Amino acid sequence: MNKNAITSAIVLRLLLGWFMLFDGIGILMIPNWTAANFLLNAKTFPAFYAWFASPMNSWWVDPLNVWGIILIGVALLLGVGVRVASWAGALMMIVYYFPHYTFPVVTHGYIIEEHIIYAALFVFIALCTQAQGFGLANKLRKTFLGKIPVIKDII
Repeated sequence: MNKNAITSAIVLRLLLGWFMLFDGIGILMIPNWTAANFLLNAKTFPAFYAWFASPMNSWWVDPLNVWGIILIGVALLLGVGVRVASWAGALMMIVYYFPHYTFPVVTHGYIIEEHIIYAALFVFIALCTQAQGFGLANKLRKTFLGKIPVIKDII
């Protein structure tokens, strides 16, 4: 990959991280926010999404949702755990894709809408090692954390 492509991949990672971080912070600032409203109006797989919105699950679904978005953003911005965060982001975007559309028809087209594009960007970042090059991970690998095999693979 040439230098311009590497720079573009890193900038893309940083932009997506910024977007996720501030989207999560925005949700966190809404008093009594819950994902239940989103989940209970699902048009595709309504029973599946309603299960997540049930009172027995909302206690863990809501914080996992908000903090997942925030932590994905932080990881992408800091360049630590980029691969794991990117796969988590791709999965999250796929889960967000289905509820509001009667598949395959989406609001602005057919099959493709913003969540699919975000998922594709996350997969690109996860697979593009050059997008992971600029950040704190290289510095952390040189510390005692880099000597722990499981952590070394994550950072």
